[in-house]
Amino acid sequence: MKLTVWTYEGPPHVGAMRVATGMRGMHYVLHAPQGDTYADLLFTMIERRDHRPPVTYTTFQARDLGSDTADLFKTACQDAFDRFRPEAIIVGASCTAELIQDDPGGMAETMNLPVPVIPLELPSYQRKENYGADETFFQIVRALARPVARSARVTCNLIGPTALGFRHRDDIEELTGLLSDLGVSVNVVAPMTATPGDIARLGAAHFNVLMYPETGEAACRWMERELDLPYTRTVPIGVGATRDFIFEVCELTGMAPRIDESRLRLPWYSRSVDSTYLTGKRGFVFGDGTHVRAAARIARDEMGFEVVGMGCYNREMARDIRALAKDYGLTALITDDYLEVEAAIEALQPEMILGTQMERHIGKRLGIPCAVISAPVHVQDFPARYSPQMGFEGANVIFDTWVHPLVMGLEEHLLHMFRDDFEFNDAAGPSHHGGHAVRAEAPVAEVEGGPAPHRPEADSPRDTSGERKVGAEVIWLDAAERELKKIPFFVRGKARRNTETFAAERGVWEISVDTLYEAKAHYAR
Repeated sequence: MKLTVWTYEGPPHVGAMRVATGMRGMHYVLHAPQGDTYADLLFTMIERRDHRPPVTYTTFQARDLGSDTADLFKTACQDAFDRFRPEAIIVGASCTAELIQDDPGGMAETMNLPVPVIPLELPSYQRKENYGADETFFQIVRALARPVARSARVTCNLIGPTALGFRHRDDIEELTGLLSDLGVSVNVVAPMTATPGDIARLGAAHFNVLMYPETGEAACRWMERELDLPYTRTVPIGVGATRDFIFEVCELTGMAPRIDESRLRLPWYSRSVDSTYLTGKRGFVFGDGTHVRAAARIARDEMGFEVVGMGCYNREMARDIRALAKDYGLTALITDDYLEVEAAIEALQPEMILGTQMERHIGKRLGIPCAVISAPVHVQDFPARYSPQMGFEGANVIFDTWVHPLVMGLEEHLLHMFRDDFEFNDAAGPSHHGGHAVRAEAPVAEVEGGPAPHRPEADSPRDTSGERKVGAEVIWLDAAERELKKIPFFVRGKARRNTETFAAERGVWEISVDTLYEAKAHYAR
């Protein structure tokens, strides 16, 4: 654990909150000080939920540490049951409360509440949010699920979606429709939308669909072993993965595969004329392991990008992503430090970033387009519209999401190229207002043989004797600066650095247009 401005994952109890908030009839009693009571902000502001998370805090303060904090917990637990009347309760401690070594599970057990009480042992200083969600759901399933008779028709459970998940709400709807087309009904979706009673009848399904390994794999493995429920290994994000998923489901059920691609547009759009601009774009992929694996395949095989870097922040998926990166001829970046990610992106200078909300900010600073593919995300990635990532409609959404930053980048590049044009310069006003546009002042012309722009003596890199000043920086002449702006913004920084390095190595301290093109020719060899 360390102090940081940004973090990819919260502590494990946040993962437990995601499970409890996604479910119905479940309540989470969290032994925590006042400062850890931020769940309402996470779920109501970022995810725009219309109801508060089902979490009760003991909210002990510093003065309470000299007395018995166990009584505070028992009182909070009893009050939560009396007020909310949940079907089941999970109890645990936040990372701060873990230090005082109370035993929430043991204390709750002595209260003899008339509903199942499930204790959580989440190592706050060794693991993080996704582990917390996975372990919490596993403990709930282990405590409540029992063998039951199979349903008459072929059904499955959708396992893994939680509150605060990236497009989980819409992925559930998309997969439900896709499975319905195959003749498979959904028995239970869990943890999101499930009640403790629904958990008890998970065993009625014929198989599980593991939507998100980060938050559901431990439960799927237990159900495969204890309830004889096999589960799918393919996550259907992208065209190829969705087709593979359909064949995997048909193998499990013995049904004939039926693939309806009438709504699928990604393959044609990625081959269309206006998309040839995208072919060969160098992309950097970073996020949680599941979405990185899917995004890398889409980028290379379905949209024609060149993947030049990849990695993930959740260490539980590190081995899988390292093996994947090796197949791409890369070395995976496994880190939860956004500064390391930023350094890798800056060194690689990709033309496109596929990442999280963190990488969106990094892209803004470095001037590189970014599309969000993975949590953590902010409020704009919980849209009101239907916007899945899974299935064939998800593939269409992904195409739009990835292409728009590049298309807008092209538009911005063109505006930069023509910024001195009478119609597009900043003072011209909106082009559709015609005669009402503000007339631009004529710039001072710089023609060959004309007077050189005035430069104060202090700006010169040389002293009066002609020797190089100590600490003086390279100067870009105005004409070279204008020429540099014609280079697409997403590679302009690299072009500037290469040119300055080229000039410095040759003792040139004023960069002209000729220097710029000589550097370009040098690095193109």
